Amino acid sequence: MKKRTLLATVALTAILAACGKNEPASSTAAAPAPAPVAAATKLVVGLDDNFPPMGFRDEKNELVGFDIDMAREVAKRANIEVEFKPIDWNAKEAELLGKRVDALWNGLTILEERKEKILFSDPYMVNKQIIIVKAGSPIKGKADMVGKIVGAQEGSSAVTAMTKDKELSDKFKQTKLFGDNIAAMMDLETGRLDVVVVDEVVGRYYVNKKPDNYTVLSEDFGTEDYGVGFRKDDEATRNKVNDVLTEMKKDGKAAEIAQKWFGADVIKH
Repeated sequence: MKKRTLLATVALTAILAACGKNEPASSTAAAPAPAPVAAATKLVVGLDDNFPPMGFRDEKNELVGFDIDMAREVAKRANIEVEFKPIDWNAKEAELLGKRVDALWNGLTILEERKEKILFSDPYMVNKQIIIVKAGSPIKGKADMVGKIVGAQEGSSAVTAMTKDKELSDKFKQTKLFGDNIAAMMDLETGRLDVVVVDEVVGRYYVNKKPDNYTVLSEDFGTEDYGVGFRKDDEATRNKVNDVLTEMKKDGKAAEIAQKWFGADVIKH
């Protein structure tokens, strides 16, 4: 009997030990941290290729512009291959999050609502949403826009800025949205629009081409910063670009590029 009891005890101990090996891990154990995303060796930049002077096509159909020059210089210094991919700017967030592009670099305004989905670089430029009318227009200020047809690029920060001023924008006769700013400016020139609201860097580029045709009002729809947009998990690439942008601000290269396109240092230091 003693022998049987001893054997039974050994067997029971073995069974319990085996069961113990199959117990689930403690619920308090920390989950493994996700592996960090390495900095990109190639950067596909999404842009609106009809957005002068930030990014547009010249008479040879080649991409040129301020942001194009900035991105190329950053890529060269960071030893990153860069590719420019024209996209529907109104679908820019979907293009970025769907990984069809790696960065949005084309006069992209840093907005709090965009920060929920996009990881931004440090600001590199200050911009305003200006109001342009035809020369000789009776519209002298924002209050005169009541009952008027106002144009802007679809998906642009001009639309966001006007929407925030709901008390005024609700009183427009119509807010007409365009695929690009060139079409909006053409409609203003032909009289199909009363007003165009547009990024200052773009608007003044057009106005300077035909200074006798347009007037820029003294009032605007606010000041904003431009930044480069990345996916939220791509901190390594964002940090790499940030470091080079800081370097370019310090050594004067960014100011040199700005001088080429704007005739002034518009860089945010």
